[in-house]
Amino acid sequence: MSDLTSYSAPMAAHTSDAPIADTRGARRAVASGTFGTALEWFDFAVYGTLSATIFPHLFFPAFDANSAVLASFATFGAGMAARPLGGVVFGAMGDRIGRRNVLMFTLVLMGISSILIGLLPTYAAAGIIAPTLLVALRFLQGFALGGESTGAQILVVEHAPNERRGFFGGILATGSPVAQTIASLTLTGLAMFLSKDAFESWGWRIPFLMGILLLVVGVFIRRRIEESEAFKESQRLAAESDEPQDRALAVLRKRPGTVLKLVLAWAAPAGLFWICVTYAVNYMTKELHYDNSSTFALMVMGNVISIPAAIFGGRLSDRIGRKKSFLLGLLLMGISAATMFPTMNTMNYAASVAVIAVALCGIQMMAGTQASFFAEALPTSMRYTGSALGMTFAGLIFGAPIPFVAAWIFQNTSNGTLALTLMGVGLVVISAIATLLLPERYKRGLHEDL
Repeated sequence: MSDLTSYSAPMAAHTSDAPIADTRGARRAVASGTFGTALEWFDFAVYGTLSATIFPHLFFPAFDANSAVLASFATFGAGMAARPLGGVVFGAMGDRIGRRNVLMFTLVLMGISSILIGLLPTYAAAGIIAPTLLVALRFLQGFALGGESTGAQILVVEHAPNERRGFFGGILATGSPVAQTIASLTLTGLAMFLSKDAFESWGWRIPFLMGILLLVVGVFIRRRIEESEAFKESQRLAAESDEPQDRALAVLRKRPGTVLKLVLAWAAPAGLFWICVTYAVNYMTKELHYDNSSTFALMVMGNVISIPAAIFGGRLSDRIGRKKSFLLGLLLMGISAATMFPTMNTMNYAASVAVIAVALCGIQMMAGTQASFFAEALPTSMRYTGSALGMTFAGLIFGAPIPFVAAWIFQNTSNGTLALTLMGVGLVVISAIATLLLPERYKRGLHEDL
């Protein structure tokens, strides 16, 4: 983050955004947003990894081994399914009452849900009540994340100067790989230093209960954030206008094509992310027989390598445009999607790390660009809702089913790796087409009419 104050993209290439740019506010917003995003994705990452390893027999022992994996991945999908609802509800609230207040609520909701998961009884202690509560809390996690991830992006982008919107968005995007890294390190350490029985008895609860400290720190940081000037200006203009304010889902009536393109543009990272961090873990442990610590360590290395890619993607998009940065990320993802399973099947550990890292670098390059790219496609009055719909519906349609579908394919076909490879490459093609159809507005101010 030392680059935060020194980096400066060429001013001549951009329209001045001085009335609404707030560099100090952007620094505070990016610090708050990155921490909050890391907290939320830490919980999501831990859950995703455990759903692929020990949750099947802790919460679904009544099923046979294959059905238990499917049931566990279905609960993982419940969180993804809740994200669009959270995006709609919190997006509408954020566009009406402000981004800051909504983000405080989503942070608290996510933290409490995660802590309660850490306190849940297993099936052996509570029977069917245990998986029922797990699904309910997982739903609340996803509901909170649906509003949090986009809201943090919007707040950061609206605070940032024109010429550094991508850069600030890229810093914010590091929250996800940092969270993935910390989650994998935590699980790796627990798996290495605890016996298998101890890990399955109480060790898995530790990452969720860590949310208590993270929540306290996150609330403290977020209280210092002010509302963006872009939102204040939008509210002032709305108050002075004789026209009625837009309804919550006006973006679907006024900009349906834009929302659809945003959904499809995010299809590849939404799907391939969960192939990399969830199903790949299951595949390596169940099919290739790696132990848990080796698999978790692979995810640590892949995520650490990908962290700078988020900042690079954001910075690059400030210089050459959002589309080109997005397409470069998609190229890396396409290469990885085509080679991931054949590479892992060679049992070459270093090569497996490399192919996962390439995929995650492509995803993080796109994530570093996405906040500004999506925000610039929509006016302030519907920016939170529209961006949230694009992100969350991509996750629902292309991300949530992936672990379940992948597990089903491998259980019921003779060449599951080929089917999943074709699926990944297909998602990259869909995203590339949608990206080319979106407008390029990186040189315009967020306050300008679209």
